[in-house]
Amino acid sequence: MNDDLKNGRPERTKFLCVVDDSPECRLALRFAFRRAARTGGGVVLLYVIEPADFQHWMAVENLMREEAREEAENIVQTLAEEASKWSGIMPEFVIREGRKQDEILALLEEAPEIRLLVLGASPDKEGPGPLVSALAGQFAASMRVPITVVPGDLTMDQIDAVT
Repeated sequence: MNDDLKNGRPERTKFLCVVDDSPECRLALRFAFRRAARTGGGVVLLYVIEPADFQHWMAVENLMREEAREEAENIVQTLAEEASKWSGIMPEFVIREGRKQDEILALLEEAPEIRLLVLGASPDKEGPGPLVSALAGQFAASMRVPITVVPGDLTMDQIDAVT
């Protein structure tokens, strides 16, 4: 029996979108949600809280972690509400702590229904950003899903035209 079948039906394809508060994130979201809406798929929003270097006092570290988690939840909720207006899709949320690329790779291993990773690229001259560079560069050969990189200088209308 096909591993992609669950209860006799194929699982719905999901798009994984890594989110933060950057402008290019909204472009990647637009792409992911519009493609999911057109293909009958779903969207998973992943927010990764990077580990803090401050570990002198446990109480301060715990407070910083709690504040980071609260900020992550607010960002994900705001983006989800905004994006669901474009598509009618309510996404799944995943918030993790760790290095972004490690958490992305781990989630992809845990969730075989995720079949496409969508990342927003920074429009800066310095390059697309460290995450895009790492995942589309050194980790590309080990990825089990295709990566779509949405250029950070596209307009919403341009994204709508290609989705």
